Amino acid sequence: MRTAIVTRVIDPSALLTEVASDAHGATSLFIGTVREVNDGRAVTGMEYTTYEAMAAAELERIASEAHVQFMTSALVVEHRIGILGLGDVSVAIAVAHAHRAPALDATRYVIEQLKKRVPIWKREHYSDGTREWVDPTAAKAVVTS
Repeated sequence: MRTAIVTRVIDPSALLTEVASDAHGATSLFIGTVREVNDGRAVTGMEYTTYEAMAAAELERIASEAHVQFMTSALVVEHRIGILGLGDVSVAIAVAHAHRAPALDATRYVIEQLKKRVPIWKREHYSDGTREWVDPTAAKAVVTS
């Protein structure tokens, strides 16, 4: 199990390699990227900042909780800080387990808890030249049918 706040480019395939084992029948990978539109506004990039010691400690706590709850230690999380462009990976989570349900459930648990609890703030850069801080806990509900 490993967690990290990084300033370098995140390599999702390296995270998959890190959790790989013949004991695992399922591997889940979540990749969060900078998208081009948010709340109807054209985005050109994103800036992530944090209180790194606090964020690293909370991310480690979340990974430990996932380890206990879903019985997997094959879990790696990286969150990037700094200025990112469209399509750049901001967060990646790789979880492997003998079975698919715990791998998928652990992945969802980590990303949802990360968004709620880890002190990482983001400022969107818009095509009109403005920039605004965005509350990551105020995500809009997605309706599916």
